[in-house]
Amino acid sequence: MQALEKVTLFSVKKDYFLFFLLLLTLLSLSLSYKYYKYTELTKFDSQLVNATVLKAYDKTKLTKKGKIKSYKILKLQSDEGFVFYTMASKKLQNLQNKRLHVELWAGKISFLEYIKGFFAFSKILQVYKTPTLKQKIASFIEVQHTNYDIAKIYKALFLAMPLPTSIQKQFSNLGISHLIAISGFHLGVLATILFFLFKTPYKFLQNRYFPYRSYKRDSFFFISLVLLAYLLFLDSPPSLLRAYAMLVVGFILYDRGIQIISMQTLLITILLILALFPTLLFSIGFWLSVSGVFYIFLFLIHFKNMSKIKQFILLPFWVYLMMLPYSLAIFGNFSLYHPLSILWTTLFTLFYPLAIALHVTGFGNLLDTPLSYLLHVNTHALHHTLTKSYLLVEILLSLLAVFSKKALYALLSYSLLLFIYFIYNVA
Repeated sequence: MQALEKVTLFSVKKDYFLFFLLLLTLLSLSLSYKYYKYTELTKFDSQLVNATVLKAYDKTKLTKKGKIKSYKILKLQSDEGFVFYTMASKKLQNLQNKRLHVELWAGKISFLEYIKGFFAFSKILQVYKTPTLKQKIASFIEVQHTNYDIAKIYKALFLAMPLPTSIQKQFSNLGISHLIAISGFHLGVLATILFFLFKTPYKFLQNRYFPYRSYKRDSFFFISLVLLAYLLFLDSPPSLLRAYAMLVVGFILYDRGIQIISMQTLLITILLILALFPTLLFSIGFWLSVSGVFYIFLFLIHFKNMSKIKQFILLPFWVYLMMLPYSLAIFGNFSLYHPLSILWTTLFTLFYPLAIALHVTGFGNLLDTPLSYLLHVNTHALHHTLTKSYLLVEILLSLLAVFSKKALYALLSYSLLLFIYFIYNVA
């Protein structure tokens, strides 16, 4: 029996017109709400704001009198959702993830600055002492490790807490930064775990009480609710928000027999997300995660006739090569260990759920040895940031590859040449 063919979402011009009308409506509502919040914030010279410290780091500058002044820069997210930077006294320690009550002078910022994230002077009026749920979980993770750096890795992995610059640089040299920063990859692993945990009890109850219900729909509803709670708990990191939106849109399309692996579907999803959350337009993490999905789709579309085994083997190598120019343009770190990220990414699908299970049961330290090795391996890294012109060539070839297989092979050749060049220079 021949399987039903998947259909595309839009087939006539009227569908496109109605979709863009919907996008404009959603974007108008989103921006109107943002503008209302902006006017509330800038109505007076200063406002009292409750915010959570996302990142805290020390900085120095040379004054006009030739003296070195030290101070602390804080990146905060307010309870209203906007992100801002401010200065604080260096005497204030251990502010990471703390909740603050501050007086904020943001009266002169523009609406664009408000959306992108802005700097404003402030005065810390209170540091809330009562630990949040995230802080309690962070403490639970910490006590399971004698190595504080490894504890920080797990807090970044599970709670989206920022890593120190030294660890970030080491992981960038190893090409595994994407494994620590929570993204769609982690969401996919979590969704798979939830799927199998939900399956057995649901099937038991379904067979006895509600055989008429759809397992696929009910399991998706359960999984999406749990992942939404996790997303909100982590304050909606851009890459995770993109992945969650794609998960929801993807299932809705799949449930209606509409083709998922298509550039049309990807574009529709991106436009919907940006219409609902316009601030993501300025998020590098969001665009990196979109790029990763784009190259996966590009591979699966052009090589759809390839056997599933070959796809499974070749896809990690393809994604690595395609994302390499972005990694070099943003982070600028490369070493001979960098290509091994293909192997680490594959092994991570086993490591991640195991690490979760061990931490839940209080045995999180059992995997500290391999992590300690990664922290201390001498990568002999080359620091060379790829110029924007090279990245623009990569992007142009990528867009052309959507329509042409010749452009696809040109893209692959270009990425391979960049890879060989950096291998040669670091060897």
